[in-house]
Amino acid sequence: MKITWFGHSAFRVETGSSVIMIDPFLSGNPTWEGSVDAAADGATHVVLTHGHDDHIGDTVDICKQTGALLAANFEICMYLSGKGVENISPTNHGGQLHFDDFSLAFVQAWHSSSSQTDHGPVYLGNPAGVIITPKSGKPLYHMGDTDIFSDMALINEIYQPKIGIVPIGDRFTMGAKLAAMACKKFFQFETIIPCHYGTFPIIDETADAFVAEMSGHNVVVAEIGKPFEV
Repeated sequence: MKITWFGHSAFRVETGSSVIMIDPFLSGNPTWEGSVDAAADGATHVVLTHGHDDHIGDTVDICKQTGALLAANFEICMYLSGKGVENISPTNHGGQLHFDDFSLAFVQAWHSSSSQTDHGPVYLGNPAGVIITPKSGKPLYHMGDTDIFSDMALINEIYQPKIGIVPIGDRFTMGAKLAAMACKKFFQFETIIPCHYGTFPIIDETADAFVAEMSGHNVVVAEIGKPFEV
């Protein structure tokens, strides 16, 4: 599995012949200076954890340009269908989607989900984390935006993820201490990738505190735009 981080919570995950864009906040992302077209080149799927604008990001343009399938909760799929996304696969907590190279499941996240419009916020369903289970490789858990919660233990029991993408930036998600507690208490991750930091001044600027809390564990502080294998 090849992973590329674009800053914030935006990732490209490549497994088999599939290219999965998760929460592709690229335009307007102050940590990403590359081309949206290049970042999403060959995208086959776009997966959204929730409806906040810094997670929906460039989804509409990517789906239109590549024909990628949008996998998100029902509300987000209907909302973005109204903006021109034609290829959608609505899902929700408890179900699974099965594709040629991987299976996808949405799990609980303790957060909120809406999009800002000229008429105020639009409710966009329950926030989620995402489990990607490749046919060849180790299960990956992108937590989305979340606080720590005890049912993480059940998520681990059911899906046994070995790669964890973990929000650590504080204020809107777990900070370093709670994120480290979640990883150590509930999971047996082999690889831990911090995200949702360094984007805006009101969240933590670096992953240093999280790395210190996770001493002895395999934390990969990804370089923005640089692919790596897991």
